[in-house]
Amino acid sequence: MDQMKRAYDILHDWKGDSYVHGLGVLDRVGKLAAKYGKKTLLVSNTTYMKSVADKVVASLEAAGIELAGGVIAPDAKPNAPREDVYRLESYILHHKPDSIVVIGGGSAIDAVKAANVLATLGAKVTPEIDHYFGTDVVTGELAKTGAKLLPVIAIMTAASSGAHLTKYSNITDPVAGQKKLIVDNAIIPSVGVFDYETTVSMPMSVTIDGALDAIAHTFEVFLGASEATYEKTKELAECAISLVAEYAKVLVDDPKNLKAREAIGLATDLGGYAIMVGGTSGAHLTSFSLVDIVAHGTACGIMNPYYAVLYSKAIQKHLKVVGKIFAKYGFGDSVENLEGRELAVAVAEMMIAFSKSIKAPTKLEDIPGFSEEHITRALGAAKDPQLEMKLKNMPVPMTAADVDTYMEPLLRAAASGDLSLVKAM
Repeated sequence: MDQMKRAYDILHDWKGDSYVHGLGVLDRVGKLAAKYGKKTLLVSNTTYMKSVADKVVASLEAAGIELAGGVIAPDAKPNAPREDVYRLESYILHHKPDSIVVIGGGSAIDAVKAANVLATLGAKVTPEIDHYFGTDVVTGELAKTGAKLLPVIAIMTAASSGAHLTKYSNITDPVAGQKKLIVDNAIIPSVGVFDYETTVSMPMSVTIDGALDAIAHTFEVFLGASEATYEKTKELAECAISLVAEYAKVLVDDPKNLKAREAIGLATDLGGYAIMVGGTSGAHLTSFSLVDIVAHGTACGIMNPYYAVLYSKAIQKHLKVVGKIFAKYGFGDSVENLEGRELAVAVAEMMIAFSKSIKAPTKLEDIPGFSEEHITRALGAAKDPQLEMKLKNMPVPMTAADVDTYMEPLLRAAASGDLSLVKAM
């Protein structure tokens, strides 16, 4: 099966004309933005992304669109720190654009989503970002106030989080070293754009992180699928994991390979689709507490093999599907005759072998700066009511009372790389 064609078909069936993606599509941004007015706030990095920003500016100018304030607003730092959200809110309030065009990876787009919320609701509800964390808070406040968010055109430049397609905004408190989530259909960008050629300029660490994020999104959602969503999430996981397993190492060896860039970009888009169908769970939850030492996708890539063993009793048929894919691409032997914990450990070892093949870390002790404090922080975050959705999304739902019993040994296993320490739920 041609997995790239399959990916394009799946994404078109989902998003239709509200998603423009492929190779060489940046020149279409001006016409897309023109539907929303004559003045747009452009948010972008203007150093290493200058060539992309220049193309977008040219497209906007050709469509007769003015840059609000006559400037490009600087995007957010990695992990979307809350101070960058407030800074971008001020650009929106001062320049009063008709729309926002944001160029960047997940952090830039997440920060714009949150800034749009604050600029729209800050005076009517509260300017404090903490109020909007959680699920559907924004939708509720928009309904109460009658306010409307500005249209956002999100131009993705890194094969990573799927932020240009989804209802999530991950915002970091750098002082606490902790991420929190806005989860709300109201913040889905009006239009998503992804020219896969732009990822050629990304550092290899970002490329690896994106590949692991594509697996994490589709794998975690698939494991937690209900009977109603099982077939769709299986389709997304099969396609995305196949693309990553086949092409990620190609990119490590040949970073300018456009077919491989396209494949990984499509895989991360499928990951974005997956997290709109279902929720991520344990690995994502833990990744939020590692934000100060490792990128998000890489953190999830480290954690998911260990969580697979934790969930093993509930995910046997899922593990057969995923194991078959990794075996096909040479990361282990057939799992057809395995069952129970033995099956989970075999698939976990395949995932670890894949990570090693692309030179990604496979245990927490591989990460410079990792300490006991990160385990303490992760256990605390797992008990935070605002992150409870991640516990509920687990294939075996966990409560805050279960965290010390099951999650602490899992974290110790992930720290040392010893799968035998994981207690299956």
